[in-house]
Amino acid sequence: MKPGDPAAVRQLFESVAPRYDQLNDLLSLGLHRLWKRQALQWLRPRPGQRLLDLCCGTGDLALLLAARVRPGGEVLGLDAAAAPLARAAQRAALQPWLPLHWRQGDALATGLAAASWDGATMAYGLRNLADPGAGLLELRRLLRPGARAAVLDFRRLSSAAGGPEAALAGFQRWYLRRLVVPTARWAGLEAQYAYLEASLERFPPEGELLALARQAGFRRAQYRPLAAGLMGLLELEA
Repeated sequence: MKPGDPAAVRQLFESVAPRYDQLNDLLSLGLHRLWKRQALQWLRPRPGQRLLDLCCGTGDLALLLAARVRPGGEVLGLDAAAAPLARAAQRAALQPWLPLHWRQGDALATGLAAASWDGATMAYGLRNLADPGAGLLELRRLLRPGARAAVLDFRRLSSAAGGPEAALAGFQRWYLRRLVVPTARWAGLEAQYAYLEASLERFPPEGELLALARQAGFRRAQYRPLAAGLMGLLELEA
């Protein structure tokens, strides 16, 4: 599968949706929940805010956000694939008091009004877009001045860098090939999870991500490594 191909990426997430939450917990030992809460610490959601979760998947972050904007706020979860959204809606139905809405759409062209959101999150979505820079441009367009955004994803590491980064890149490669893919094979999703490593090869490293964010118009952009440097959190302010 070609990384960044919108139709292929959408089909990938349609196929993994039924096992996505289970595999996330298994492959990260549940730590993905901690990383998402660290993203929320930067965002600082408050009651009354209108927040957006782009590439929301099965709704982990949107559910957390919705619990924090009550009363008076609202959260919209947007994703290109229908099956993850259906799973997200099922989860939200167990907490019908949460101010949550779901919409199928393209994170590169959301069709939402400009400068109409008080904050946004995107977890493991920017790497899958056809053009991450255009994704950051659309994210900036949607936010009100001063609004914050948190973009969580795998960190692009290079063996050529030498030193600690090269060792970490080797461990990341081992983790993806020897743990992630075999576990996904057990679930019948080997090809879908083999895509992870391929998608990382075209994902901008942190310096380029920061440059793209500034080019998109964010007045503040900083990058925080997480999970001993395997993951990264792009912290943005419009």
